[in-house]
Amino acid sequence: MRLKADITLFFIAIIWGSAFVAQRVAGQVGSVYIFNGVRYLLAGLVVLPFALRVLRTNRQAESQTSISRDQTKWMLIAGFFLFMGSALQQAGMQYTTAGNAGFITSLYVVLIPLILFFFWGEKPHWLFILAVIMAMAGAFLLSTGGKLDQIQFGDLLEFIGALFWAVHVVILGKYAHNFESMSFSVGQLLVCGLLNLGVGIFIEPMPVFNSNFLFAIGYTAFLSLGLCYTLQIWAQKHTPPADAALIIGLESVFAVLSGWLLLDERLAGIQIIGCVMIFAAVILSQFKEWTSGTIDTEHLVEGH
Repeated sequence: MRLKADITLFFIAIIWGSAFVAQRVAGQVGSVYIFNGVRYLLAGLVVLPFALRVLRTNRQAESQTSISRDQTKWMLIAGFFLFMGSALQQAGMQYTTAGNAGFITSLYVVLIPLILFFFWGEKPHWLFILAVIMAMAGAFLLSTGGKLDQIQFGDLLEFIGALFWAVHVVILGKYAHNFESMSFSVGQLLVCGLLNLGVGIFIEPMPVFNSNFLFAIGYTAFLSLGLCYTLQIWAQKHTPPADAALIIGLESVFAVLSGWLLLDERLAGIQIIGCVMIFAAVILSQFKEWTSGTIDTEHLVEGH
């Protein structure tokens, strides 16, 4: 069962990494909010039957009869931060490569300890500080190629988005675990989709729904968000946390490979070094949890 779970997580990492290519295709069409709105709403509808089945089972067991007011509040908050992270990520995709977006987005794992320190007063382990320094240096090399005057605007948007992803994960880790996970997921996906669609209708021209754009919506909604999220819940019940963290971390590597294979995106040697540094920092930031076996990876990667 553990082998099947690890293979499933590896498959998820491939889908999530290649989803950056689909988002890049949508970004070239010029759509941010409408693209996000449609795909997140569709993803919510994909997960909805599973959530209803769980709620029905819980109701029969009398363990949960309805969604509480407290759960609704945190679904709205989580959905808002998911909206901000997804909007900034997709906006950045208009100006940067799929590979850059994948690696810079993965910085959210390293940023989580900083969020916990500044807003919750939780002192980070010294390994986290080293990981942050390594990650920032790697992001600089990836975005600029080592030149101070060439920070890419798209990469900056991806980095700001990573901050919102980090806050989103902290909210899930501190509050969402008190509620049933499937219904909570549907709630935040629908909130995120409605916010994106609402903003898009007012400020964004309606995109052309050609075959490439529809494929990008379908791929990210049904596979990246709907299918992979459901599979992730099952897989992480049957594999150690260390395995899950390492395999899911390969997502950024597959983003680069997918961009190279499908979009002919290229990286200079110094940018590859930056990618390696970011990947190493992400893994290093989890090392303390690996040794204790307490890392919570249920919601580490979500919302692609």
